Amino acid sequence: MKKHSASPVSFGLWIYILSDCVLFATLFAAYAVLHAETATGPSGAVLFSLPFVLLETLVLLTSSFACGMAIVATERKSLAGIWAGLVSTLLLGFGFVALELHEFRGLIAEGHGWQQSAFLSSFFALVGTHGLHVFVGALWLVTLLGYLSVRGLTDRLAGRIRLFALFWHFLDIIWICIFSFVYLLGSLTL
Repeated sequence: MKKHSASPVSFGLWIYILSDCVLFATLFAAYAVLHAETATGPSGAVLFSLPFVLLETLVLLTSSFACGMAIVATERKSLAGIWAGLVSTLLLGFGFVALELHEFRGLIAEGHGWQQSAFLSSFFALVGTHGLHVFVGALWLVTLLGYLSVRGLTDRLAGRIRLFALFWHFLDIIWICIFSFVYLLGSLTL
């Protein structure tokens, strides 16, 4: 088993992830306080489609599996495996963002935008912030793939792929919390 020493870059990513934990904790707290403030509008139990959100969840978790397979391929120095894992992660990540945008567009088209109630404001802020993180992660992945295509697999790129995977798995953890706290519990509340 290889021993990986901590670099300033990995330390910086950990600091960033910890600051993101504070950001998401704040958004979760705001949602917890405001989720019942519907201004006589519909609640999550009326608005949320659990089968659709389950599809979003499966897409994101599958992207995490693909990312994990890219890490395994990176350790084995298998270029074909790295490409397959990273491209699958990218496509599934963009698929997740497209599904989330579809959900938002549908809510807004039905007149349930962020300005309708405090509940919807906090919902759009929390879920939208996560979606923005997934989109930025996908852009990061595009740069990694560009680097891989130009320079091939270097030790530096292998380290960057590992750091990307850490970030991507963090986003999965946040989504599982959103799925459980916002969608599952929100579907139970009338």
